[in-house]
Amino acid sequence: MARAYMTDTESRTSEEEAPGRSGPARPAARLRRALARLGGEGRWRRGRVIAALAVLVALLMVLHSHVPNRIGNLGSLLETFLPWLGLAVPVLLAAALLRRSATALVALLLPVLVWADMFGGLITDKRADGGDLTVLTHNVNADNPDPAGTARQLVRAGADLVALQELPKRSVPQYEAALADAYPYHAVQGTVGLWSRYPLGDTRPVDIGIGWTRAMRATVDTPGGEVFAYVAHLPSVRVKFEAGFTARQRDLAADMLGEAIVRERIERGVLLGDLNGTMNDRALASVTSQMRSTQGAAGDGFGFSWPASFPMTRIDQIMVKGVEPVSSWSLPRTGSDHLPLAASVSW
Repeated sequence: MARAYMTDTESRTSEEEAPGRSGPARPAARLRRALARLGGEGRWRRGRVIAALAVLVALLMVLHSHVPNRIGNLGSLLETFLPWLGLAVPVLLAAALLRRSATALVALLLPVLVWADMFGGLITDKRADGGDLTVLTHNVNADNPDPAGTARQLVRAGADLVALQELPKRSVPQYEAALADAYPYHAVQGTVGLWSRYPLGDTRPVDIGIGWTRAMRATVDTPGGEVFAYVAHLPSVRVKFEAGFTARQRDLAADMLGEAIVRERIERGVLLGDLNGTMNDRALASVTSQMRSTQGAAGDGFGFSWPASFPMTRIDQIMVKGVEPVSSWSLPRTGSDHLPLAASVSW
């Protein structure tokens, strides 16, 4: 009579799966088989450091406003380049694949989902046609080698208002001459200026506490009614090894600019300028809490403006109050180290 023989593995399997069996043996066997199908328990044990880094990246994005500014303004530095934290994902993904770590791959879902929630809306094209007013802002750079050529390039954009920052006194006549035909109205205050197709009134400098004029406001008499227009160039920030992200003067200037906008009697208006900070930067909250970014509401992509050779952040801003953004975009490079920005709005 033939006898059947079973291997040890087959014997254990049939015992674990035998009807009526109870206790922990049966679910434990199923778990072992599931882990085996996924490549073994080792894949879940490996890559814990990579998983921890993925969680850290997600937490930095979610809790960026809690990163303290007391030491080197690290919070503002992080917020200036916040979207770039997403680059950590492909790096960690490559590491997780090399380690064959299932734990790291699952953990990477956290920064992916957080980044998509915070910035996913910016990578879609929200621009529309039309608009009642088109505005443009550009830090032309005091060392611009071709002021007249830059001005002619800006005229071709067809904006109704053109705001310029970092205007050296020696170059103002060249900008005035090149812009005169397209913009019959203009005003220059210190190192900022505003050129307009429509009459300007109540033009005056705005004190932002830095000792010379780098901000101004004007009332623009458009066909749709009065609109206030601020042109501002907030103090620069520096990243220094011994001091971190030095931005105290910029922060104080932003607060003073925000206070000036609060006192505005006109309900509709625009802010055009180089704010040396992004919409995520908490230091600009006195301004950003009152006004909307046209790029965030009606732009295509992040709209990075600086440095022009390889834009990495949007420190130039077009912000509005009481009007609806229709479209927002970056213009081609000029002789400046910043890109020009433009936007159209409707009443």
